[in-house]
Amino acid sequence: MAEQLLSVGIDIGTSTTQFVISRLTLENRANPFSVPRVDIAEREVLYRSGVHFTPLKSNTVIDAEGVRSIVAEEYRASGFRKEEIATGAVIITGETARKENAQEVLTALSEFAGDFVVATAGPDLESILAARGAGADEYAREHHTEVLNFDIGGGTSNLARYSHGELAGTGCLDVGGRLIKLNPAGEITYVSPVVETLAARGVIPALRTGQRTAPETFAPLLAALTGALEQAAGLRPGRELLEALLTEGTRWEPPETVPVCSFSGGVADCIYAEPPDWLTYGDIGPLLGRAIRESPAFRGVRLRRGAETIRATVVGAGSHATELSGSTIYYRDITFPLKNLPILKLTQAEEADTAGLAGAVREKLRWYDQEGRGPVALGLRGEPSPSYARIQALAREVVLGLEELRQAGHPLVVAVESDLAKALGQAMAPLTPGPLLCLDSVGVDNGDYIDIGPPAAGGTVLPVVVKTLVFHQ
Repeated sequence: MAEQLLSVGIDIGTSTTQFVISRLTLENRANPFSVPRVDIAEREVLYRSGVHFTPLKSNTVIDAEGVRSIVAEEYRASGFRKEEIATGAVIITGETARKENAQEVLTALSEFAGDFVVATAGPDLESILAARGAGADEYAREHHTEVLNFDIGGGTSNLARYSHGELAGTGCLDVGGRLIKLNPAGEITYVSPVVETLAARGVIPALRTGQRTAPETFAPLLAALTGALEQAAGLRPGRELLEALLTEGTRWEPPETVPVCSFSGGVADCIYAEPPDWLTYGDIGPLLGRAIRESPAFRGVRLRRGAETIRATVVGAGSHATELSGSTIYYRDITFPLKNLPILKLTQAEEADTAGLAGAVREKLRWYDQEGRGPVALGLRGEPSPSYARIQALAREVVLGLEELRQAGHPLVVAVESDLAKALGQAMAPLTPGPLLCLDSVGVDNGDYIDIGPPAAGGTVLPVVVKTLVFHQ
């Protein structure tokens, strides 16, 4: 019998704040004589909020109470109670994630988040959620092709490349429609530090607040922003604009060929339907959309409008942030949900060296001393068909390696990529008291964080969100 979960997505972006509620349908797709295999069979958006301008107290401070009021009103309008929400994500994206009080905003929204909602603003996860919300992954799979999705918002453009449905790369550029803000008279009221940096490097002429402008005023800036997108797609030689506009801490290798470029985000609407007045939104979004549409480089590939445009990220957050663990899990005395567990991932060599595995785990636990050494999830690759002796040896070393966590009162959490979590958990259980959780079919890496929700589908699976970065600086 199918089980259903309600999921919320809240996206607080550079330009807009949005809210969706989705229904996830879980089904066991295994035959009656095999191990259950529960998948998310359907993702349906039940409620879409209006598109609200993100309230700001200043250029560096988000109005946390203003955001809270928007979300509270949208909850009332949706007809759903916060107690009904089982999973989902609060996403603070783009330049908004760099504001001084992003954590204060998350705290203000905590009462609306349900028991299991992640709060994240990493550019990698943003890129993936936007691309999936726009349907780029499905298009690449169904048409057996490669698709590069540009999610162009107010402050940043998130890039995700899918090859035949599989993720092949993510990146983020400081390219967006609200890098310049204007009043109804066409006077500049805000210039992003990104634009100031381009001017300081001599890439574009300087732009300043109070300056009277016309569309042609922004031609050099629009050429630079569009050129960075072209270089990111491998449609223009060189990397100088790409390197100048890559967000700090991100990397991107342009593909050799991209048959299809997909566009989502608020600027995508301006690519396909430019408003009659270029000052409609009080920024350069309409002009940037026109520049992309008229780009000779982009004319050489197929341009696809995302299934979702301005709502791509929030739909992705509500419908695609959550995945399911495998069906051979083991848990004992765990208080769900578990949130923001940093991943401690062993290398393949460390994992293969059974005799030294416990020492490798203890050594890597020192990474978290400065954070007070809270709960940690140990990431293992596992083996396709391990012997009984191998599982027993692995269990002993993992228990020894994580002993300090157990003594500190933390649960022992192990995330395995291959399908052996139940056997490993059963082998660990007699060796250690206290809370214990082993889950499989979860790929993680060092630098990731993981959230694990309460058991679903009769306790056979766990909802999981893997996050690459909690905040980018």
